[in-house]
Amino acid sequence: MRRPLLVPVRFSSGTASLRYGRLPTGERVGLAFTTEARLVEAMGAEQPWIPLDERMIRGMLVPLGVTCIYIDPDLVRESDPLEKPPESDRARTAFQST
Repeated sequence: MRRPLLVPVRFSSGTASLRYGRLPTGERVGLAFTTEARLVEAMGAEQPWIPLDERMIRGMLVPLGVTCIYIDPDLVRESDPLEKPPESDRARTAFQST
């Protein structure tokens, strides 16, 4: 049996929602990490997370049209729909979280 992945979440009214990212192309992707240290490095220490099996993650994301999961991305930054990142940031940022 595989170890569960750590998945970043948002809490609203006592309900956890999986966070997903967007590639520079606009495609939505799932986010997951193999260790807490990697999650903290990419998203910060304040980011809440839950452990989930990859099948469970896919089962929650596929109905939303998200078919790809990025595991251990290097950098995640908050998305600002009104601001495009500088060209240099686009090359280094795998995706933006929403």
